[in-house]
Amino acid sequence: MKIKPLGNRVLLKPIDAEVKTKSGLYIPESAKENPLEAEVVAVGSGEYIDGKLIPISIKAGQKVIYESFGGSEVKIDGIKHKIMDVKDILAIVE
Repeated sequence: MKIKPLGNRVLLKPIDAEVKTKSGLYIPESAKENPLEAEVVAVGSGEYIDGKLIPISIKAGQKVIYESFGGSEVKIDGIKHKIMDVKDILAIVE
């Protein structure tokens, strides 16, 4: 299935948190935090301001850090994704 976000939204695929610490200890499921890092899968066309289209500066393939409670969760081919407004993205990971 292929999804194209509308307007000023992006489609993100969360990156799973580490299950093992550097010292080799396994982290139980109950102690894991929700992932705040994700890969951008698709971006919308942007936002119209005063009749002019302002494109989104984030590109597909980039890794980003996003707000923990932002967006809507959707399943695409059995994999959890998030669709959220670009304003809920805090940073690009380089």
